[in-house]
Amino acid sequence: MDKIAVLIPCYNEAQTIGKVVREVKAALPEARVYVYDNNSTDDTAEIARQQGAVVRHEYRQGKGNVIRRMFREIDAECYLMTDGDDTYPPDCAGKMAALVLEHNADMVVGDRLSSTYFTENKRPFHNFGNSLMRVGINGLFHTDIKDIMTGYRAFSYEFVKTFPVFSKGFEIETEMTIHAVNYSMQVENVVVEYRDRPEGSVSKLNTYSDGMRVIGKMMQLYRNYRPLRFFGAFCLFLVAAALLFMIPIFGEYLRTGLVPRFPTLIVCGFMVLAGIQSFFAGMILEVLAAKDKRDFEHRLTAVSAEKREKLNGPEGTEI
Repeated sequence: MDKIAVLIPCYNEAQTIGKVVREVKAALPEARVYVYDNNSTDDTAEIARQQGAVVRHEYRQGKGNVIRRMFREIDAECYLMTDGDDTYPPDCAGKMAALVLEHNADMVVGDRLSSTYFTENKRPFHNFGNSLMRVGINGLFHTDIKDIMTGYRAFSYEFVKTFPVFSKGFEIETEMTIHAVNYSMQVENVVVEYRDRPEGSVSKLNTYSDGMRVIGKMMQLYRNYRPLRFFGAFCLFLVAAALLFMIPIFGEYLRTGLVPRFPTLIVCGFMVLAGIQSFFAGMILEVLAAKDKRDFEHRLTAVSAEKREKLNGPEGTEI
Protein backbone atom coordinates (compact mmCIF):
# COMPACT_ATOMS: atom_id res chain seq x y z
CA MET A 1 0.00 0.00 0.00
CA ASP A 2 1.34 3.43 -0.95
CA LYS A 3 1.65 6.12 1.70
CA ILE A 4 0.51 8.82 -0.75
CA ALA A 5 -0.74 8.13 -4.26
CA VAL A 6 -1.05 11.09 -6.62
CA LEU A 7 -3.76 10.46 -9.22
CA ILE A 8 -3.69 12.40 -12.49
CA PRO A 9 -6.44 11.65 -15.04
CA CYS A 10 -5.33 12.83 -18.49
CA TYR A 11 -6.69 13.31 -21.97
CA ASN A 12 -4.42 15.06 -24.49
CA GLU A 13 -2.30 16.98 -21.98
CA ALA A 14 1.11 16.53 -23.65
CA GLN A 15 1.80 20.26 -23.37
CA THR A 16 1.61 20.30 -19.57
CA ILE A 17 1.80 16.78 -18.11
CA GLY A 18 5.60 16.69 -17.88
CA LYS A 19 5.69 19.88 -15.79
CA VAL A 20 2.83 18.65 -13.58
CA VAL A 21 4.57 15.34 -12.80
CA ARG A 22 7.89 17.06 -12.06
CA GLU A 23 6.30 19.60 -9.72
CA VAL A 24 4.25 16.97 -7.87
CA LYS A 25 7.28 14.72 -7.37
CA ALA A 26 9.27 17.71 -6.03
CA ALA A 27 6.46 18.71 -3.64
CA LEU A 28 5.75 15.14 -2.45
CA PRO A 29 8.95 13.10 -2.93
CA GLU A 30 7.53 10.23 -0.88
CA ALA A 31 4.47 9.90 -3.15
CA ARG A 32 3.95 7.58 -6.10
CA VAL A 33 2.52 9.39 -9.12
CA TYR A 34 -0.05 7.62 -11.30
CA VAL A 35 -1.07 9.03 -14.66
CA TYR A 36 -4.15 7.42 -16.20
CA ASP A 37 -4.35 8.12 -19.90
CA ASN A 38 -7.87 8.29 -21.34
CA ASN A 39 -7.36 7.59 -25.05
CA SER A 40 -5.04 10.51 -25.71
CA THR A 41 -4.03 11.03 -29.33
CA ASP A 42 -0.84 12.92 -28.43
CA ASP A 43 2.26 11.96 -26.42
CA THR A 44 0.72 12.41 -22.96
CA ALA A 45 1.44 8.85 -21.79
CA GLU A 46 5.02 8.74 -23.08
CA ILE A 47 5.94 12.12 -21.57
CA ALA A 48 4.49 11.12 -18.20
CA ARG A 49 6.42 7.85 -18.28
CA GLN A 50 9.66 9.69 -19.06
CA GLN A 51 9.11 11.89 -15.99
CA GLY A 52 8.86 8.86 -13.71
CA ALA A 53 5.10 8.46 -13.40
CA VAL A 54 3.35 5.09 -13.37
CA VAL A 55 1.24 5.20 -16.54
CA ARG A 56 -1.95 3.20 -16.89
CA HIS A 57 -4.89 3.38 -19.29
CA GLU A 58 -8.66 3.67 -19.18
CA TYR A 59 -10.27 3.04 -22.57
CA ARG A 60 -13.81 4.18 -21.74
CA GLN A 61 -13.95 7.89 -22.38
CA GLY A 62 -14.84 10.23 -19.53
CA LYS A 63 -13.30 11.50 -16.31
CA GLY A 64 -15.73 9.52 -14.16
CA ASN A 65 -14.66 6.29 -15.88
CA VAL A 66 -11.00 7.13 -15.26
CA ILE A 67 -11.55 7.81 -11.57
CA ARG A 68 -13.52 4.59 -11.18
CA ARG A 69 -10.53 2.70 -12.59
CA MET A 70 -8.07 4.57 -10.35
CA PHE A 71 -10.04 3.93 -7.19
CA ARG A 72 -10.38 0.22 -7.96
CA GLU A 73 -6.74 -0.42 -8.78
CA ILE A 74 -4.77 1.68 -6.28
CA ASP A 75 -4.39 1.18 -2.53
CA ALA A 76 -2.99 4.09 -0.51
CA GLU A 77 -3.33 5.69 2.90
CA CYS A 78 -3.86 9.03 1.18
CA TYR A 79 -4.92 9.81 -2.38
CA LEU A 80 -4.17 13.22 -3.90
CA MET A 81 -6.05 13.91 -7.13
CA THR A 82 -5.04 16.73 -9.45
CA ASP A 83 -5.44 17.62 -13.12
CA GLY A 84 -2.83 17.27 -15.81
CA ASP A 85 -3.44 20.74 -17.25
CA ASP A 86 -1.08 22.66 -14.92
CA THR A 87 -3.86 24.74 -13.34
CA TYR A 88 -3.16 23.66 -9.75
CA PRO A 89 0.23 24.57 -8.22
CA PRO A 90 1.39 21.78 -5.86
CA ASP A 91 2.28 24.16 -3.02
CA CYS A 92 -0.65 22.96 -0.89
CA ALA A 93 -0.27 19.25 -1.69
CA GLY A 94 1.60 18.54 1.55
CA LYS A 95 -0.99 20.33 3.66
CA MET A 96 -3.85 18.50 1.97
CA ALA A 97 -2.17 15.12 2.46
CA ALA A 98 -1.42 15.93 6.12
CA LEU A 99 -5.10 16.63 6.79
CA VAL A 100 -5.90 13.09 5.60
CA LEU A 101 -2.97 11.33 7.27
CA GLU A 102 -2.84 13.23 10.57
CA HIS A 103 -6.28 14.80 11.10
CA ASN A 104 -8.59 12.02 9.88
CA ALA A 105 -10.08 14.01 7.00
CA ASP A 106 -11.97 11.86 4.51
CA MET A 107 -11.96 14.45 1.75
CA VAL A 108 -9.96 17.66 1.42
CA VAL A 109 -11.28 20.14 -1.12
CA GLY A 110 -8.81 22.39 -2.93
CA ASP A 111 -10.76 25.65 -2.84
CA ARG A 112 -10.02 27.74 -5.95
CA LEU A 113 -13.00 30.04 -5.63
CA SER A 114 -11.67 31.77 -2.51
CA SER A 115 -8.39 32.69 -4.21
CA THR A 116 -7.56 33.45 -7.84
CA TYR A 117 -10.15 31.50 -9.82
CA PHE A 118 -12.42 34.37 -10.84
CA THR A 119 -9.50 36.50 -12.03
CA GLU A 120 -7.50 33.72 -13.73
CA ASN A 121 -10.35 31.84 -15.41
CA LYS A 122 -11.28 33.48 -18.72
CA ARG A 123 -14.56 31.61 -19.23
CA PRO A 124 -17.37 33.62 -17.59
CA PHE A 125 -19.98 30.87 -17.84
CA HIS A 126 -17.63 28.52 -15.98
CA ASN A 127 -17.38 31.13 -13.23
CA PHE A 128 -21.17 31.40 -13.06
CA GLY A 129 -21.59 27.62 -13.12
CA ASN A 130 -19.16 27.09 -10.24
CA SER A 131 -20.89 29.71 -8.13
CA LEU A 132 -24.32 28.26 -8.96
CA MET A 133 -23.28 24.74 -7.93
CA ARG A 134 -21.71 25.97 -4.71
CA VAL A 135 -24.89 27.84 -3.72
CA GLY A 136 -27.15 25.00 -4.87
CA ILE A 137 -25.41 22.12 -3.08
CA ASN A 138 -24.68 24.06 0.10
CA GLY A 139 -28.30 25.17 0.22
CA LEU A 140 -29.88 21.80 -0.56
CA PHE A 141 -27.61 19.76 1.70
CA HIS A 142 -26.98 22.36 4.44
CA THR A 143 -23.21 22.24 4.24
CA ASP A 144 -20.37 24.71 3.65
CA ILE A 145 -18.09 23.36 0.95
CA LYS A 146 -16.23 26.19 -0.73
CA ASP A 147 -15.59 24.69 -4.19
CA ILE A 148 -17.82 21.95 -5.59
CA MET A 149 -16.24 21.46 -9.02
CA THR A 150 -12.55 21.53 -8.16
CA GLY A 151 -10.39 18.70 -9.50
CA TYR A 152 -7.81 19.19 -6.75
CA ARG A 153 -8.72 16.94 -3.80
CA ALA A 154 -7.28 14.56 -1.27
CA PHE A 155 -9.05 11.43 -0.01
CA SER A 156 -8.71 8.83 2.69
CA TYR A 157 -8.59 5.10 1.98
CA GLU A 158 -12.02 4.77 3.61
CA PHE A 159 -13.57 7.35 1.28
CA VAL A 160 -12.13 5.83 -1.88
CA LYS A 161 -13.09 2.25 -1.09
CA THR A 162 -16.67 3.09 -0.05
CA PHE A 163 -17.41 5.56 -2.85
CA PRO A 164 -19.54 4.01 -5.63
CA VAL A 165 -18.69 5.82 -8.87
CA PHE A 166 -21.71 6.10 -11.17
CA SER A 167 -20.80 9.21 -13.15
CA LYS A 168 -19.03 8.84 -16.47
CA GLY A 169 -17.93 12.43 -17.05
CA PHE A 170 -17.22 15.72 -15.32
CA GLU A 171 -20.20 15.39 -12.97
CA ILE A 172 -17.96 13.11 -10.88
CA GLU A 173 -16.86 16.03 -8.65
CA THR A 174 -20.49 16.75 -7.76
CA GLU A 175 -21.05 13.08 -6.93
CA MET A 176 -17.96 12.98 -4.69
CA THR A 177 -19.00 16.08 -2.80
CA ILE A 178 -22.58 15.00 -2.14
CA HIS A 179 -21.47 11.48 -1.17
CA ALA A 180 -19.17 12.89 1.53
CA VAL A 181 -21.85 15.24 2.84
CA ASN A 182 -24.63 12.65 2.86
CA TYR A 183 -22.64 10.12 4.88
CA SER A 184 -21.30 12.70 7.36
CA MET A 185 -17.68 12.19 6.34
CA GLN A 186 -15.09 14.69 7.49
CA VAL A 187 -14.57 17.32 4.80
CA GLU A 188 -11.92 20.05 5.00
CA ASN A 189 -11.39 23.08 2.75
CA VAL A 190 -7.91 24.31 1.81
CA VAL A 191 -7.53 27.51 -0.20
CA VAL A 192 -5.35 26.85 -3.26
CA GLU A 193 -4.07 29.12 -5.98
CA TYR A 194 -5.47 28.63 -9.46
CA ARG A 195 -3.80 29.50 -12.74
CA ASP A 196 -5.49 29.38 -16.11
CA ARG A 197 -4.41 26.89 -18.73
CA PRO A 198 -1.33 27.91 -20.71
CA GLU A 199 -1.87 29.17 -24.24
CA GLY A 200 -2.60 26.31 -26.60
CA SER A 201 -4.04 24.03 -23.93
CA VAL A 202 -7.77 23.40 -24.39
CA SER A 203 -10.33 22.55 -21.72
CA LYS A 204 -12.24 19.31 -22.25
CA LEU A 205 -15.24 20.58 -20.28
CA ASN A 206 -18.19 21.69 -22.42
CA THR A 207 -19.84 24.62 -20.67
CA TYR A 208 -23.41 23.80 -21.68
CA SER A 209 -23.75 20.03 -22.14
CA ASP A 210 -21.50 19.13 -19.19
CA GLY A 211 -23.09 21.91 -17.14
CA MET A 212 -26.53 20.40 -17.66
CA ARG A 213 -25.21 16.96 -16.68
CA VAL A 214 -23.77 18.40 -13.48
CA ILE A 215 -27.08 20.08 -12.56
CA GLY A 216 -28.95 16.87 -13.40
CA LYS A 217 -26.59 14.87 -11.18
CA MET A 218 -27.13 17.30 -8.30
CA MET A 219 -30.92 16.94 -8.52
CA GLN A 220 -30.71 13.16 -8.94
CA LEU A 221 -28.60 12.81 -5.80
CA TYR A 222 -30.87 15.19 -3.89
CA ARG A 223 -33.81 12.95 -4.82
CA ASN A 224 -31.87 9.83 -3.77
CA TYR A 225 -30.41 11.17 -0.52
CA ARG A 226 -33.18 13.55 0.61
CA PRO A 227 -36.32 11.86 -0.78
CA LEU A 228 -38.80 13.25 1.77
CA ARG A 229 -37.76 16.82 1.04
CA PHE A 230 -37.72 16.20 -2.72
CA PHE A 231 -41.12 14.53 -2.96
CA GLY A 232 -42.49 16.70 -0.16
CA ALA A 233 -41.82 19.74 -2.33
CA PHE A 234 -43.87 18.15 -5.13
CA CYS A 235 -46.63 17.45 -2.62
CA LEU A 236 -46.74 21.06 -1.44
CA PHE A 237 -46.76 22.37 -5.02
CA LEU A 238 -49.58 20.09 -6.15
CA VAL A 239 -51.76 20.67 -3.09
CA ALA A 240 -51.19 24.43 -3.15
CA ALA A 241 -52.04 24.62 -6.87
CA ALA A 242 -55.16 22.52 -6.33
CA LEU A 243 -56.34 24.73 -3.45
CA LEU A 244 -55.70 27.85 -5.51
CA PHE A 245 -58.04 26.63 -8.25
CA MET A 246 -60.61 25.22 -5.81
CA ILE A 247 -61.10 28.44 -3.82
CA PRO A 248 -63.29 30.13 -6.49
CA ILE A 249 -65.31 26.93 -6.91
CA PHE A 250 -66.04 26.71 -3.17
CA GLY A 251 -66.83 30.40 -3.09
CA GLU A 252 -69.38 29.95 -5.87
CA TYR A 253 -70.84 26.91 -4.11
CA LEU A 254 -71.28 28.83 -0.85
CA ARG A 255 -73.05 31.69 -2.63
CA THR A 256 -75.32 29.72 -4.97
CA GLY A 257 -75.19 26.08 -3.91
CA LEU A 258 -74.02 25.18 -7.44
CA VAL A 259 -70.77 23.77 -8.80
CA PRO A 260 -70.47 25.18 -12.34
CA ARG A 261 -66.94 23.90 -13.11
CA PHE A 262 -66.92 20.17 -12.48
CA PRO A 263 -63.88 19.44 -14.73
CA THR A 264 -61.73 21.88 -12.71
CA LEU A 265 -62.93 20.35 -9.46
CA ILE A 266 -62.11 16.84 -10.68
CA VAL A 267 -58.63 17.86 -11.84
CA CYS A 268 -58.00 19.54 -8.47
CA GLY A 269 -59.05 16.37 -6.68
CA PHE A 270 -56.59 14.30 -8.72
CA MET A 271 -53.83 16.87 -7.99
CA VAL A 272 -54.44 16.50 -4.26
CA LEU A 273 -54.35 12.70 -4.57
CA ALA A 274 -51.09 12.93 -6.55
CA GLY A 275 -49.66 15.19 -3.84
CA ILE A 276 -50.59 12.69 -1.13
CA GLN A 277 -49.00 9.86 -3.14
CA SER A 278 -45.85 11.94 -3.56
CA PHE A 279 -45.67 12.56 0.19
CA PHE A 280 -45.99 8.89 1.10
CA ALA A 281 -43.49 7.90 -1.60
CA GLY A 282 -41.04 10.33 0.01
CA MET A 283 -41.68 8.83 3.45
CA ILE A 284 -41.03 5.28 2.22
CA LEU A 285 -37.85 6.29 0.40
CA GLU A 286 -36.67 8.23 3.45
CA VAL A 287 -36.81 5.03 5.49
CA LEU A 288 -34.77 3.26 2.80
CA ALA A 289 -32.26 6.12 2.77
CA ALA A 290 -31.88 5.85 6.55
CA LYS A 291 -31.26 2.11 6.21
CA ASP A 292 -28.65 2.80 3.53
CA LYS A 293 -26.81 5.10 5.95
CA ARG A 294 -26.76 2.37 8.61
CA ASP A 295 -25.47 -0.13 6.05
CA PHE A 296 -22.82 2.36 4.98
CA GLU A 297 -21.47 2.55 8.53
CA HIS A 298 -21.03 -1.24 8.49
CA ARG A 299 -19.20 -1.00 5.15
CA LEU A 300 -17.01 1.78 6.53
CA THR A 301 -16.07 -0.33 9.54
CA ALA A 302 -15.18 -3.26 7.29
CA VAL A 303 -13.03 -1.07 5.04
CA SER A 304 -11.21 0.40 8.05
CA ALA A 305 -10.42 -3.12 9.29
CA GLU A 306 -9.21 -4.05 5.81
CA LYS A 307 -6.90 -1.01 5.80
CA ARG A 308 -5.43 -1.94 9.19
CA GLU A 309 -4.80 -5.48 7.98
CA LYS A 310 -3.00 -4.23 4.87
CA LEU A 311 -0.88 -1.83 6.92
CA ASN A 312 -0.03 -4.21 9.77
CA GLY A 313 -0.02 -7.55 8.04
CA PRO A 314 -1.59 -10.81 9.24
CA GLU A 315 0.62 -11.00 12.34
CA GLY A 316 -0.44 -7.57 13.60
CA THR A 317 3.02 -6.06 13.12
CA GLU A 318 3.34 -2.98 10.99
CA ILE A 319 4.89 -3.56 7.58
